[in-house]
Amino acid sequence: MWPRSRSARPKHVLPLGDRGRPLLRATYDRARAVADEVFVLTEVRQREIIASVLPEVDASQLILEPSARGTTNAYGLAALTLSERFPDAVMVALPADHVVHGAALVAKAVRTAVAAAASSDNLVTVGLKPTFPSTGLGYIHAPGRLSRGTLRVKRFIEKPNAASARRFVREGGYFWNLAWFSWRLSTFIDELGRHAPRHLAGLRNVVAARQAGDEPAAAELYSRLRVEVIDRSVMEKTDRLLLVPATFDWADIGNWAELGDRVHADARGNSVDGEAVLIDTTGSLVFGDRRLIATIGLEDLIIVDTEDALLVCRRDRAQDVRKVVDALKRARKTRYL
Repeated sequence: MWPRSRSARPKHVLPLGDRGRPLLRATYDRARAVADEVFVLTEVRQREIIASVLPEVDASQLILEPSARGTTNAYGLAALTLSERFPDAVMVALPADHVVHGAALVAKAVRTAVAAAASSDNLVTVGLKPTFPSTGLGYIHAPGRLSRGTLRVKRFIEKPNAASARRFVREGGYFWNLAWFSWRLSTFIDELGRHAPRHLAGLRNVVAARQAGDEPAAAELYSRLRVEVIDRSVMEKTDRLLLVPATFDWADIGNWAELGDRVHADARGNSVDGEAVLIDTTGSLVFGDRRLIATIGLEDLIIVDTEDALLVCRRDRAQDVRKVVDALKRARKTRYL
């Protein structure tokens, strides 16, 4: 989402949630509706960013990674930290950068997942019934009949080709992988030990260093942990995984074109945020900042203006914005990142 999303203003603090709220605020409020206690899991360098969006969250409600090392380590650190205070608790993990609508349906799905996790030794994920054959999302195959609102997971599937995605939608029993999870802390720690024992051993050392008050040692130990996503380290390997099928409105917006598809367009297919004058312009996404943007004779473009950077690209090349970020990194133009 560059140039709006930067290291000092990541995607989860952009006003992309309902009623223009930051995604982090929307996620926090969503969690408060279903949980007794809400914690924010983030890395140390985002502490001030979190505080600017959630001023009511104090230090006791933060679980801080010394650095970003993937969701296996992040969730493992959270589980070990929380188990010291709430050994019998059920944990729910909700990513803070998803666009979600349908509060009642979301609450129902999460409560079903929590109930399944609390009453069994299973890990539980929430899967979304696909509304179209997406090739940009992972899928979870969970055929069979519902039992107490859940299905037994058979396998995970990486982002499929178009033919496979169409087959998944046609056959049913396949769900979009949202990376929303629930588990009893003890169950997750057991599964982490079974499938990622080196991660668990390393994380125990990190927690021990923190308990001893040696944060520099904890940070050094954490930096040595191999980066790995939880799907690959645990979820694809465990035989104790259930899925709650859900139908609420959801999107993991990864680029400007995907956002444009969800923003109301005018009669000519243009989506505009900010001051703009569009003449003979169609199918374009125009996001202004402090200046008026005027266009003439354009088609299927993305224009995103900020105080110090301007993005202009074809709508079908939106995924290549990451190449701009990579180029800025190589050129060491960090003030734009």
